[in-house]
Amino acid sequence: MTAAPDSAVSEQPARTAEAAPRKRAPGGKAAPAKAPAKKAAPRKAAAKRPAAKQAPAAKGPAKKPAAKAESRTALVRRARRINRELAEFYPYVHPELDFENPFQLLVATVLSAQTTDLRVNMTTPALFARYPTPEEMAAADPQELEEIVRPTGFFRAKARSLLGLSAALRDRFGGEVPGRLEDLVTLPGVGRKTANVVLGNAFGVPGITVDTHFGRLARRFGWTTSEDPEKIEEEVGSLFPKSEWTMLSHRLIFHGRRVCHSRKPACGACPIAPLCPSYGEGETDPDKARKLLKYELQPGGTGQRLKPPPSFVEHQKAVHQPVVPAGEGE
Repeated sequence: MTAAPDSAVSEQPARTAEAAPRKRAPGGKAAPAKAPAKKAAPRKAAAKRPAAKQAPAAKGPAKKPAAKAESRTALVRRARRINRELAEFYPYVHPELDFENPFQLLVATVLSAQTTDLRVNMTTPALFARYPTPEEMAAADPQELEEIVRPTGFFRAKARSLLGLSAALRDRFGGEVPGRLEDLVTLPGVGRKTANVVLGNAFGVPGITVDTHFGRLARRFGWTTSEDPEKIEEEVGSLFPKSEWTMLSHRLIFHGRRVCHSRKPACGACPIAPLCPSYGEGETDPDKARKLLKYELQPGGTGQRLKPPPSFVEHQKAVHQPVVPAGEGE
């Protein structure tokens, strides 16, 4: 009868010994070391799971190979080939402002800001009939001058520029338009763009005209990444012989107005599409692209000059199109 209580009592110390620290157990030194090792194993497995999940996500960006950088030599060759192709496509290229002398070209270029060359060409006949020289324009009544140039927009600011530059020509240059860039840019309303237009087309001095079309196309062609006109002028000028600068400017401006528009370029009708790294930004379907062409590239269309040069007239005759003023455009 006393054995049962002894057995019950003997089990309790055994359980207590298992729950308590095993420092006193003679053979229990290895047990505490194994227990933490078994608990650490799940942690290692848990650490591997996130890495396995992230691996597929990292493959996404790597699918598109990096574009091969174009060497300087390759860039120059491609740029000059584009220029040659545009020269063949626009053999009649010319400044699209009507003028008969440097003063008229200077005035017309100042008026062309924020408007079309056609609108300027429709305005300047009356302007030059009333004020044919710098001396006469400098003495003009401001309100009368403003009314004449009103159709070109920003007419008050433009009238002030015309009065100021005419007075400067009269007082500082003997009534003549100077043939140096450093002199032209001192005239009111005249910056590098206007100065280069006058130098290249009235004096035969090569210059690059960086207007909105030229800058846009230079970036699309990969000739520059800059938005700064002077930086664009410098970078593009380094790709071509100086003798090409003026005609290059006309070709890019022509192409920008007719094909490579700012919002919907007609990529499918572009003669230099194989050379353009931006091909595909616009309409690539040839039929749809042809409908986007402007001026003389349209059926029955023509340029912006009221008095076009003979080369343009001959081109129009060759394609059996009448030489009449175009409608308002870009």
